[in-house]
Amino acid sequence: MNIIEFKDIRRAFEPGRDVLKGVSFAVTPGEVVGLLGRNGAGKTTLIRIAMGMLEAQAGSVQLFGLDPREEPVEVKQRVGYVSEDQVIPPFLRVKEVIGLHRKLFHNWDDEMARGLAERFRLPLNRKISQMSKGQARQVALLCAVSHKPELLLLDEPAGGLDPAARREFLETSIQLLNETGSTILFSSHHLNDVERMADRVVLIHEGELLVDSDMDRMHEGYSIALVPYEANGDGAVRRMLSRHEHCIAVRERSDALHAVFSLDPNGAQALLDGELGIDSAHCRNAALEEMFIELVEGQ
Repeated sequence: MNIIEFKDIRRAFEPGRDVLKGVSFAVTPGEVVGLLGRNGAGKTTLIRIAMGMLEAQAGSVQLFGLDPREEPVEVKQRVGYVSEDQVIPPFLRVKEVIGLHRKLFHNWDDEMARGLAERFRLPLNRKISQMSKGQARQVALLCAVSHKPELLLLDEPAGGLDPAARREFLETSIQLLNETGSTILFSSHHLNDVERMADRVVLIHEGELLVDSDMDRMHEGYSIALVPYEANGDGAVRRMLSRHEHCIAVRERSDALHAVFSLDPNGAQALLDGELGIDSAHCRNAALEEMFIELVEGQ
């Protein structure tokens, strides 16, 4: 059974302006999936729909085979959730926040919570309002994982944190996966973190699913072709590339025409040479950050 399953999810906040336009994908047990996209692409909306905080206007979502709106308590007992804009009551002390969550979750692990509090060096008697943003986020993570959730949903959880705090946050999430086999779906603008942590990437662009690929294929099975402008002529090559099933993005840059192919460099080169007669193009693999930019800018 899939841990999460989105089917044709649609959601708008204003008439005629859909944030999500029929997004479908599933996450299987033990996967770590990085959810990518520009600001406003629909990532936060999708995660909030999964949490039952928002309702899809069309389509369906299931967690563990359950509807999070119809079975909210059972679903939330099995999920850990941290978001960038998550609010912890500022008047509570750290130990009071932990105590509240201990009462909420049947599987709460006191030993794990104590270990994380020591690892993060959290001042248990200090109020949330007196803590830094990074410390407050660590409290949220402690509370999200100390009941050993089957699913961890992270919405830009390390946004605004300094590099050391962000690394500590991610390493704790990875440790949870290794120890308990939790499934993780997380969004992040730090693409180096995604490369370190995720084994699969889902890219949403303007409310639609643009790429769904495991990380190995993203590195080896996609390529960027640089086509010299003299080969493009009056734009005929760009139009031809835009219509090709293996070309998923094209954009004009100062140095050349940039095209992204769902093929490895050799396959893309063979297509350009044989089908289009362009032997002056250069095809190569790219890091995730460069590939992300080429994909979203080339639509």
